[in-house]
Amino acid sequence: MNDVPPLPCPGYAFDFADDYDRWFAKPGITGATVESLAALAGHGPVLELGIGTGRVALPLAARGVEVHGVDGSEAMLRRLRAKPQGADIPVTVGDFADVPVDGSFSLAFLAGGTFCELPDQTAQARCFSNVAARLTPGGLFVLDAHVPEALAVATGPEVVSEGDDHLVLCYRRLDPSAQRYRSHYVIHEDGRTRHLRVEFRYASHGELDLMAGQAGLRLKERWGSWSGAPFTRDSAYHVSVYERP
Repeated sequence: MNDVPPLPCPGYAFDFADDYDRWFAKPGITGATVESLAALAGHGPVLELGIGTGRVALPLAARGVEVHGVDGSEAMLRRLRAKPQGADIPVTVGDFADVPVDGSFSLAFLAGGTFCELPDQTAQARCFSNVAARLTPGGLFVLDAHVPEALAVATGPEVVSEGDDHLVLCYRRLDPSAQRYRSHYVIHEDGRTRHLRVEFRYASHGELDLMAGQAGLRLKERWGSWSGAPFTRDSAYHVSVYERP
């Protein structure tokens, strides 16, 4: 059986920054993500696009990996900087599709479905190209993403987080004509209910491979989960590892 599909992305920043870790940071998935990335990091440094609150970056840095980050949200970065050692990670504020950093990296990655927050194919292809330009020879670019067919058959709301004092439900609505989906969140807490919407642009793994190839990258591995499960017809999401030859 596959792991739970990727977590919501740090681009939820403006509405979820204060509660992102409490609601979305699942220890099992985070642990598997960090384990896999640490094994792929090589001699570093590594770059996280959409670093957010440091859910992945901080435990990765605690393993001795030199981590740099990019994020467009000061709200999320304030959460990162407030954590122990969070202020020690160099972070550039900007659009991660532009990869607005200097230097070269042995590994660049996006976790939690963050890649799908880029609004269209042009931005996604630009991200691939800019990442490729920052990788050392043999460097890796790793991202996770939903399998579109699995998104299409998913029905009903899912419980994101629940406790005695709150309940968070998510319902996704797809628009196949535009390769987009909208996540509706209903949050009930402190006797108050909120409704938030977040937009995504999804791509099949074949389309991602094409964008990678146009950027000069090639597929090295593809898993069905961050724990390294095989990618099969039953996989709800994938983790794709691209290599700069």
